[in-house]
Amino acid sequence: MPADTTAKLDFEQLGPYQERRFVPPQADLTVLDQVKPLCQKLLERSIHSSLEMEEWLRDRSELEAALSQAGTILYIRMTCQTDDPSRARAYQQFIETIQPVVKVFTDQLNRKFLAEQAHWHLNEQLYHVYARGLRTDVDLFVQENVMLQTEVDLLTQEYQTITGAMTVEFEGKERTMPEMGKVLYEPDRGLRERAWKAAAGRRLRDKDQLEKLFDRLVSLRVTIAKNAGCANFCEYKFRSLHRFDYTSQSCKQYHQSIEKLVVPLWQRVLERRKKEMQLQALRPWDTAVDPLGRPPLRPFNRANELMEGCQRIFERLDPGLGKNFSEMLKTGSLDLESRKGKAPGGYQSTLDEARKPFIFMNAVGLDDDVRTLLHEAGHAFHALACAGDPLLNYRHGPMEFNEVASMGMELLADPYLSVFYGPEDEQRSRREHWEGIAFILVWVAIIDAFQHWLYEHPGHTPDERREAWLRTHRRFGGDGVDWKSLEEEHAFLWHRQLHIFEVPFYYIEYGIAQLGALQLWHSARKDPKTALENYKMALALGGSKPLPELFKTAGIRFDFSAETIAPLTQAIAGQLQL
Repeated sequence: MPADTTAKLDFEQLGPYQERRFVPPQADLTVLDQVKPLCQKLLERSIHSSLEMEEWLRDRSELEAALSQAGTILYIRMTCQTDDPSRARAYQQFIETIQPVVKVFTDQLNRKFLAEQAHWHLNEQLYHVYARGLRTDVDLFVQENVMLQTEVDLLTQEYQTITGAMTVEFEGKERTMPEMGKVLYEPDRGLRERAWKAAAGRRLRDKDQLEKLFDRLVSLRVTIAKNAGCANFCEYKFRSLHRFDYTSQSCKQYHQSIEKLVVPLWQRVLERRKKEMQLQALRPWDTAVDPLGRPPLRPFNRANELMEGCQRIFERLDPGLGKNFSEMLKTGSLDLESRKGKAPGGYQSTLDEARKPFIFMNAVGLDDDVRTLLHEAGHAFHALACAGDPLLNYRHGPMEFNEVASMGMELLADPYLSVFYGPEDEQRSRREHWEGIAFILVWVAIIDAFQHWLYEHPGHTPDERREAWLRTHRRFGGDGVDWKSLEEEHAFLWHRQLHIFEVPFYYIEYGIAQLGALQLWHSARKDPKTALENYKMALALGGSKPLPELFKTAGIRFDFSAETIAPLTQAIAGQLQL
C-alpha cells in the first residue's frame, strides 16, 4: 500500500485539556527527580474539609493523567518504530525508573484516600466505584511485587520487539507479517499456501525464544500472586482487573455456552466454505480467501482514503461523531499504514492529560482494515464522550464495556458500507463480518479457556502446555481445518496471540462485549435513533458506574448465559442464511 501522507500528531505541542493547577507546566515526568516531589506533596498535604478532599482528588488525577500521558507517548513512539533503539531505551527507562516509584506512591495515596474518605464522608454514590477499586488495589499491593512487575513489563516489551522484527522474504520482496496476511486473501491457492507456510516458518524460528520468555512470565506472575496472598494468578488477576461483577466460573459458563451453541454454527460456516471452494478439506490458508474465488475486497489504496471513507460513515451515522473523527484527522491522531519495524496489531490509546485518543493499526488495504478503524474509532469516541470527568479513573471504563463501544460501533456503522463498496461487494463484506463475529465468539472461548488452564496448572512443562493448547483448540472445533503435516505450526499457533504474553486474562472481555454489541445491533434494527442515544449515554458514563449499570444504560443486558447467547446465535445464523 502506498505510504500515508496525512498529518502526524506533534506530541511536543500537545497541550493539556485544561490548564494545570498542581503539576508545574514545564515539568518533565520522565525524570524521576521531578516526579517524586509531586507525589510527596500530595501524600503530605493536610486535608481539613470535604471540599479540600475533592481538591486533593483533582490534583491527584492531574498528576496521574500527566504521568500516564508521558508513558503513553513513549509507548506509542516505541510501537510505531520498534527497530529504533533510542525509542526502546526511552520506554524501557520509564518502565524501570518511573513506574516502580509511582506504584509505591500510588499505594500510599490510595491508603490516604481511603482514610480521609472515612473521615470526611464523601458522596458515597459518586465515589463508590472509585473507592471499591482502590480498596482492592490496596489489598493486593505488596512491595516485593514492584520490581517483579517491572520485570514482567520488560519481558512484554521484549515480546513486542521480537514480533515487530519479524519479516519474510517472499516473492522477491521483504514483507511484514501483516503484509503476509494480505496474501491469504488471494485466489491463487498455491500462492496462499506458500505465503502461509513462509509466515508460519518465520514465527517458528523464534518459538524457542518465545517459549522461554513465556516460562519466565508464568513464573513471575505466579510469584506475584503468591506474594499478594492469592490462591493462584487467576484469582490475583481477576481482582486486579476489578472484575467485581463476574467470576472465573462465569467465564467457564461462557465457554460451555459457546461450545454448545456457537461452535456448531461456526462448523456450518466452514462446511459451506468447503463446498463453495470444492475442497475435500480446508487448510489454514483457505479460511480468509473469498470462497467463490473472487479477488480480495479492496476498499481503499491509501491510508488517507480509509480515513476519509470512515469520516463519511460517521457523519451519516451521527453529526457529533463525525465532528469528533474530523478533529482527530486534523490533529494527526492516527498512525495506520503497515511498515517495517512497526509493532503488529492495532490499538486505541488515550493521551490522558490532553484527553485525546490516538489510533494505531497496520492497514494494508483490506476489508478488515475498515472494520478495525471503525472498531478503534468506537474506543476513541468513548474516550471523548467521558473526557470532561475530573476523575481520571472515571475517564476509563471497564474493558468489558469499552469493547461494547468498539464492537458496537462496527455494527452501528454497518448500514453505511456503501461508502467503500458497490452493492455486491457491500453484501460480501457484510457476510465476512458476520462470519467473523461467529469466529470471535469461539476464538475468545479458546483463548480464555487456555489461559485458565495455564494458570490453574502453574507448574506445567512446555510439552504439557503444548498438549493443553491442542486439546483446547480441538474442543472448540480446531478452526475446522486440516492440520496434517503442520503439527508444529498448530502446536505454537497461540504464540500469535499477544494478549497471552502481554495482558493475561484480558480476552474474555471481547466475548462479553460482542454479546452486548449484538444486542445493541438488534435494538438499532428496531429503533436506530434510540439505540444510538442509549449507546452515547452509556459512553459518557466512562467508568463511573458498575458494569451491569453501564450495560443497562446502553439498553442491553450484562449476561453471557445460554439464555442470552441462544437468540443471538440465531440472529447470526439468520444474517448468514445458515
